Amino acid sequence: MVWAVLCAALCAVLAVWEQLDRGRASRRAESLFGLAGGGGRANGTGPAVRWKAAPTWERAAKAVRDRLAGLGKEWFCVPVAAALALWGESVLPLVAGAAAVPLVGRRLRAGERRRCAERREEAVRGLCDVLVGELRAGAQPAEALTAAVRTVGGDLSGPELALVVAAARFGGDVPEALRKAASQPGAEGLVGVAACWRVAVDGGAGLAAGLDRLRAALRAQRDQRESMRAQLTGAWSTVVVLALLPVVGLAMGWAMGADPMGVLLHTSAGLGCLAVGGLLEALGFWWAGRIVRGGSAGASASGSAGGGAS
Repeated sequence: MVWAVLCAALCAVLAVWEQLDRGRASRRAESLFGLAGGGGRANGTGPAVRWKAAPTWERAAKAVRDRLAGLGKEWFCVPVAAALALWGESVLPLVAGAAAVPLVGRRLRAGERRRCAERREEAVRGLCDVLVGELRAGAQPAEALTAAVRTVGGDLSGPELALVVAAARFGGDVPEALRKAASQPGAEGLVGVAACWRVAVDGGAGLAAGLDRLRAALRAQRDQRESMRAQLTGAWSTVVVLALLPVVGLAMGWAMGADPMGVLLHTSAGLGCLAVGGLLEALGFWWAGRIVRGGSAGASASGSAGGGAS
């Protein structure tokens, strides 16, 4: 009965959504081709087109849809928890889903920050490549750095890189500007660029040769991290499978005709088992993730030390 109600509600939501999309498409066509009102003529002398205000329910649906589009992915925990609450006829899954929203959001934001840092690392490597190419083509260091920043752009753009370009163009302290730009996560390689620039300016050494060694070290660090990540994929898969085993057990119990949700949510023994099992599951998942992250961090630290030594 619960599943039938859920399916009916989902079908109704999809039908309303499709109707709204059709209405929006038809209004766009009317505004483009002058089909509204039916009284307009091709020579433009017909009566002016008058738009009717959208119905209240349509405006409300549009506002809800815009608000949902602005929410993060972590809010998908709420409808899943609501479905489980309807299935188990208890409010506990809904409370757990609401509590999981900030935790999942924190995890998603951490992943997004990690991906941004990796994109900045790739941009720094691209900056070194373009800079070395410009220098070997005969460009002056300031001109080469300005061209490299303009070519790479993207994830390295910002006020820090604008200060670097200004310092290179107007004779400022380029190494200091590069060190400030290196404060962004993933842009730490710019510290090496600043050191190469300082050595080339003060000691007269070749800037292109130093940057060549720097980009080789950065590539070696990236390759080591990717190799370690590939080796840890199996460990992460094992952690995820072990974390999903209780869900598989509940599904098997429901398929055999039992009522696992009713036992867990409506009996004292079930509530105790749910609390202890949930705590052990969280601790096991945290500990396994800590072990895997510790191995990855150790490999990254050794890679950074090796890159600095090179």
